[in-house]
Amino acid sequence: MLPVRTGFFPSVSRYMDEDWSNLFDWSRKKYMPSFSTTPSVNIKESDEAYTVEMAAPGMKKDDFQVEVNNNVLTLRSERTMDLENESDDSFARREFSYHTFQRSFSLDNEMVDESKITAKYEDGILRVHLPKKEEAKVQPSKKIDIS
Repeated sequence: MLPVRTGFFPSVSRYMDEDWSNLFDWSRKKYMPSFSTTPSVNIKESDEAYTVEMAAPGMKKDDFQVEVNNNVLTLRSERTMDLENESDDSFARREFSYHTFQRSFSLDNEMVDESKITAKYEDGILRVHLPKKEEAKVQPSKKIDIS
């Protein structure tokens, strides 16, 4: 994995104080199938908010859990494939399957208004909208009179 230079994203570094390479904690899972992957994430910033976009095609909105606890945003999913109820008896071997992942991000409580966070799953992308607090929004420039 290539090191990420935080100099490219000065405003994101205020928002997230965790090392990008350690966002996913493998030690918390008792079992992680070898075919599991952690979904990719994009983080956008505007004057009004941050948006976290997670690529997770083929899932349903009910497969996700999004929560904020102690200034930590956690995106998690556990999806079990229910193969017992399928009527196709022609397979010689079929193994049960599930997919689990979790991504966590530290929030700056002075920047993000946690009470207004929303999430939406559409077209294979989970989008979490994190509005900025009024005092954290970019203010227009103000002309100062010289006396």
